[in-house]
Amino acid sequence: MSFLTPEPGKTEDPAAEIAGGARLIPRITIQAFCEHSQTAQLVESAIHDRRMSKVALTTHNGGLDGAIETYKSNPTPNLIMVETTLPPADIPKALAHLAEVCDATTKLIVLGHVNDVVLYRELIKFGVSEYIVLPASAQSIVSAITEIFASATSTPIGRTVGFISAKGGAGSSTVAHNVAWAVAQSLRQDALILDMDLAFGTAGLNFNQDPPHGIADAVMANQKVDQVMLDRLMSKAANHINLLTAPITLDQTYDFEERQFEQVIELCQSSMPVVVLDIPHAWNAWVRQTLATIDEVVIVAEPDLANLRNAKTMADTIKALRPSEAAPQLVINKLSMPRRPEIAAAEFAGSVECHLLGQIPFDAALFGTAANNGQMIAEVAANNKINEIYRSIGMHVTGRQAPVSAGKVGSLMKLPAFMKKRA
Repeated sequence: MSFLTPEPGKTEDPAAEIAGGARLIPRITIQAFCEHSQTAQLVESAIHDRRMSKVALTTHNGGLDGAIETYKSNPTPNLIMVETTLPPADIPKALAHLAEVCDATTKLIVLGHVNDVVLYRELIKFGVSEYIVLPASAQSIVSAITEIFASATSTPIGRTVGFISAKGGAGSSTVAHNVAWAVAQSLRQDALILDMDLAFGTAGLNFNQDPPHGIADAVMANQKVDQVMLDRLMSKAANHINLLTAPITLDQTYDFEERQFEQVIELCQSSMPVVVLDIPHAWNAWVRQTLATIDEVVIVAEPDLANLRNAKTMADTIKALRPSEAAPQLVINKLSMPRRPEIAAAEFAGSVECHLLGQIPFDAALFGTAANNGQMIAEVAANNKINEIYRSIGMHVTGRQAPVSAGKVGSLMKLPAFMKKRA
């Protein structure tokens, strides 16, 4: 018996599915832990399937024990595949140990050697995304991944995080770009930066890129934009860093409808694990709509009175726009500028009534060098403590949690996806 029996009305032929226009699996990271070399070869052969063209896949030895040991000190990918030869009664207990060291958004596929419908039902009840009985075909593995991430009913994988300045010049673009860099390099997952300041955006400059196309082409296409077009418009700035840059031309005005960016953001969210929106310091219909609908909003402010007033007004308005969503977060930028009277960070955050994510010190030489070279702070000074601040902000806004030590399972919200159902 196969546990991958297609649903009524679905084709059993993977080639026919591809010919019919199967959806590509988004840019996810997959790590497989295998106990046998044959299984590793099987998993690696799956990457040659057209549907896997955007996927980053790596294989490791060790099975479940290897996965548990690895994720004690490393972030987990979007999908883990583990091979196990354990008796059916021991598998749930081993998965519970794996859950203790995994992030909340992690999906899991188990590759087993026991064809047991009772075990299959128990694992699905446990929250495992799929159980595949070996030996299997590469097409079966790809179909299982497609069902999780690329089916019509699958939820978008991307988390949308918007950065906006409380006052012009507060540095939200610099914070957004460096946070995106920190997330991409720390998690080894693709991040996409949308430069939404079409007239004066700096994403191209900060990453030393000058692509011929960008976000304006996607927005101006209206309903014609699709995933293929979006992939063509993106430019790759570095490993795991993708950009939709602004045109930086003033030969036209950029007056958009309230929902003009909505389709572009949804397409990005369906194909990218992390979507960072660099939102200009402005207040119009589309900015308000964007702030109301994304997953996380981060207000970047300098520690002075004008920023405090604007940040407070902005935070109150955003809370009213999204009463059932997460409240905006706060980052204090350019802290400790020489000879400038400043409001203490704790007092600033208390007045704004926002959670203080980080305090970034002012360093004219460091930030000036990075800006002039078109580099991130981590490229200019890899050991600078500011990089850890950016990483901390990134881990928070993307919903990542530090691994829980053995024997200390956190709250339900911190459990990975394959443990939540059982809890």
